[in-house]
Amino acid sequence: MERVAIKVEPRQVVGKKVKKLRAEGIVPANVFGKDFKSVSVQVDSKDFQKSFKEAGETALVDVKLDKETYPSLIHNLQRDPRTDQIIHVDFHKVNLKEKITAHVPVILEGQSPAEKSGIGLLLQTLNEVEVECLPTDIPAHFTIDADKLTEVGQSVHVKDLKIDMDKVEVKNDPEEVVVSVQTAEMKEEEPEPEVSPEEVEATAEKGEAEGEATAEGEATKEGGEAKEEGEKAPETPAEKPKNKDTELDKKPIV
Repeated sequence: MERVAIKVEPRQVVGKKVKKLRAEGIVPANVFGKDFKSVSVQVDSKDFQKSFKEAGETALVDVKLDKETYPSLIHNLQRDPRTDQIIHVDFHKVNLKEKITAHVPVILEGQSPAEKSGIGLLLQTLNEVEVECLPTDIPAHFTIDADKLTEVGQSVHVKDLKIDMDKVEVKNDPEEVVVSVQTAEMKEEEPEPEVSPEEVEATAEKGEAEGEATAEGEATKEGGEAKEEGEKAPETPAEKPKNKDTELDKKPIV
């Protein structure tokens, strides 16, 4: 299958000034990776959304910058909580010959007869499964057939998922429950909290801050994932004052 290509351009605008880019329909982004100097880029919002709809966060994409092409995974997608518009994205450049970790979504297909009849409630407790494999072997998703969940008490565990163990190593506990049928309960839906303009702005600035931190070369183990700016070292407790009486006891008597 041919990989999705995403054309990006070098980005000079950083910090809070990226508001102007977003207003022009441009998404600020970064390309980062292991043993790779991070690059600030920008991508047309409509072009990116079209590519993301096709590739998601588990399929490799070819990020094209000038004459270079970087096989990458779409990573650290930031959205405006009020409008759901994409406001920042990172592209994780990968080595096709080195294994990486990825989070693969779990999708339910069909409808549980237990839920349909009203005797049970389908509860999905795990939405993603962490795996380690070559970038080209990352599954697009794992599928569970809800039609087979007919009784209260039935469950599907990580070990029950259809996974090619020769290519993919699962990091989750095999006994971890992915979805189960629980006793049906009437639950009053809580209204979604309103999002203030200040919260929207904070989310936008957070996305840019994370991208800039990556561009400065900050990365985590194996994946080179960008750290969030502002991370502080744990505070150490203040040194206890010395006991004056003890110090006097130590002085020689003249």
